[in-house]
Amino acid sequence: MANITAKDVQELRTATGTGMMDAKRALQDADGDLEKAKDILRERGLAAASKRTDRAQTQGIIGSYMHQQSGRPVIGVMVELACETDFVAKTEGFQEAANDIAMHVAASQPGWVAREQVPADILDKEKELIAAQARNEGKPDNIVERIVEGRINSFYKDNVLNDQVFVRTEKFDGTVGDMVKGLASSLGENISVNRFSRLQVGETTE
Repeated sequence: MANITAKDVQELRTATGTGMMDAKRALQDADGDLEKAKDILRERGLAAASKRTDRAQTQGIIGSYMHQQSGRPVIGVMVELACETDFVAKTEGFQEAANDIAMHVAASQPGWVAREQVPADILDKEKELIAAQARNEGKPDNIVERIVEGRINSFYKDNVLNDQVFVRTEKFDGTVGDMVKGLASSLGENISVNRFSRLQVGETTE
C-alpha cells in the first residue's frame, strides 16, 4: 500500500472540498493515486460538497448538552446546526451531530465558530504578543513572521470551533469543521454551525 502523507490528503481536500477522513480513505482506496482518488470521491458523491456552499441554509436544529456535577447541571450549551431542508434536519445523524458538537463546546470552550469571526483587534493583539515573545527568545527578525503565522494557527486550534480537534476521537478523528463537512457530504446538503452559547455556573462575563 502506498504511503499516504498529510500533504497528499490536504491536496485532495483542496481540489475536491471533501473532509479529511473522506479524502484519506479515497487515497487509500486509490493506492495513493490523486486522480483516481478524485474519481472515487466523485463516484461517492463527495466531491460536489464544496459546490453546495452557496445554497441557503434555512432549516436545522438546536443541539444541546448539560454537564452534571454532584447531580446538578453546571454547564449548559446550545448549538445551532443549520442545513437546507427539513428532511435532513430530522435525520438521526444530523441531530446526533448537533448534540455531539454541543458536548464538544462544553469541554473545549471555543470563543468563535470560524476564523473570520475572531475580532481584528484581538487577532492583532495576539500577533503583537507572539512577535514580542519570539524576539525576547532571541529569534531573528527574518523568521519572526513565520513564528507568528505558526503560533496564530495554534491560537485558532485552541479558540475556533471549526479548527478544534473533536473531543470524541473514537467517533471522529479530525476537527469539528471536518466533521461538519463530512456530514454535509454524506447527507448531500450544505451544513454548518451558525452559532453556539455556553453557560457555566460561577463563570463571570467581562
